[in-house]
Amino acid sequence: MASVGRASALLASGTLVSRLLGFAKAWLLVQAIGVVSFAANAYGTATAIPNSLYAIIAQGILNAILVPQIVRASVNPDGGRAYINKLVTLGMVVFAAVALVATFLAPVLVALFGVPESQRALATAFAYWSLPQIFFLGLYTLLGEVLNARKSFGPFTWAPVVNNIVAIAMLGAFILAFGAFATGNPHSQWSFGMIALLAGGATLGIAAQALILFVFWRRVGLRFRFDFGWRGVELGTAGKAAGWTFAMLIATQVAGVIELNVSNSAGAAYAGSFAMQNAWLIFMLPHGIIAVSIVTAFYTRMAEHAHRGSIQDFRQDFSSAARSIMFLIVFSSAALIVTAYPIARVFTQDYQAMGLVLIAYLVGLVPFSLVFMAQRAFYSLGDTRTPFLFTLAQVAVIIVGVLLCFLAPPETRAASVALVVSIASVVQAVLAFALLRRRTGGVDGTRILGSLWRFVLAGLASIAAGAGFLVILGGVGQGAFPVSGPVAAIIATAVIGVVMLVVYVGFLVILRSPDLEAGIAPVLNRLRGRARASR
Repeated sequence: MASVGRASALLASGTLVSRLLGFAKAWLLVQAIGVVSFAANAYGTATAIPNSLYAIIAQGILNAILVPQIVRASVNPDGGRAYINKLVTLGMVVFAAVALVATFLAPVLVALFGVPESQRALATAFAYWSLPQIFFLGLYTLLGEVLNARKSFGPFTWAPVVNNIVAIAMLGAFILAFGAFATGNPHSQWSFGMIALLAGGATLGIAAQALILFVFWRRVGLRFRFDFGWRGVELGTAGKAAGWTFAMLIATQVAGVIELNVSNSAGAAYAGSFAMQNAWLIFMLPHGIIAVSIVTAFYTRMAEHAHRGSIQDFRQDFSSAARSIMFLIVFSSAALIVTAYPIARVFTQDYQAMGLVLIAYLVGLVPFSLVFMAQRAFYSLGDTRTPFLFTLAQVAVIIVGVLLCFLAPPETRAASVALVVSIASVVQAVLAFALLRRRTGGVDGTRILGSLWRFVLAGLASIAAGAGFLVILGGVGQGAFPVSGPVAAIIATAVIGVVMLVVYVGFLVILRSPDLEAGIAPVLNRLRGRARASR
């Protein structure tokens, strides 16, 4: 368990640095093109397209099949090296082909994702530079999951730091060369150089993020060589497992296309796809630092337990991971909901539109992270069919709910779409846990629910305290201190966050939460060790 804790800490530290740099990158991007502007939704949609296509062909399929397959292949005499080279070669060919075809189809894809005709030419120009990202995103996932399966967790989480550094440099160059939207330059005319530097710079960062992972292969005893002999290493089994995941991702991306069409329908004067992307970036900060780090560290262990048929150990790891996630994610959700408007003010003066979208997303942060945990549990069991089923339920809720959002006024349409996504996550989480319980004969549900109600009660108490303190500081009306400027917003967020943390921990002490002691034990042990060393 100690090794899992160290791995989680390493992953969390890498994710934290990457996310902080990601915030800096997002802040610079907002300064460059604004949040509610002619270019913002065009750029937001153009950069969402490669991520959507990448999710279909790579992300879920590789996450679903790669780690379990490599764990099984590691018993081969060569330690799985032949399998890995064949799989990476095949993946690179597929990613390159999809990226090439998608780039040629850029005008069609831009129209499909609902960009208004007035913004379509600019969005298409951005897309030509952005769609090659599909190849590098797929390569990054492929190389990183191989390293994770070999229990080398650090490079996968630290590589995005390189991406963010490159992207920040490109954005800085853009602002120096062409001015900033935030200082009154609306960029009414977009030249080839502007488009190439903005979108091409983002692609360059993702390319660096992927290619740097080759450096770390030698450290785990691997050396990449192209191998086009794709038979003989159970790729047929992997393809069968990927079938359900592929269907699941097609369904989620159909829902994503509908979300973008509805949010873009509000028009350039209102929050749309770009505002939603920035709100999602904030939403993903605690998920990436906490849930992804914890789950990634436990994932290989659960796959090993499943391979040995040790269901009791599998359940124990699942329960430990789920409770660790909830302990931190519930507080993160509560704190971000209260400080949503000040945080949005750090990015833009249009903080009310972006803040409302962020709050709507945060309602679903806890179930979203738990679904991520449940999906990986099924994948470690070699079951990709069941995640497809509970994701299909989520997609159905999203499609119906998002289409109803056409009835919402333009100023709240994007927030309405985000709220529907959160409601769908709740439905998906309940169904996922019920199906996993039936699949494994139990998931330590009594203990997990016992922890959850304590976390939720403590979270509600911290929300009350944080909201009260926000009012004391002046509230979130125009000109109020917490939203008067980026520096004031950061100060207000930090102060409110500390107040809420004290209340959250205090209530867990009163409720005698066993997970509180387990959660802070590593910190207390380290402090005690330092105290002894200083004597």
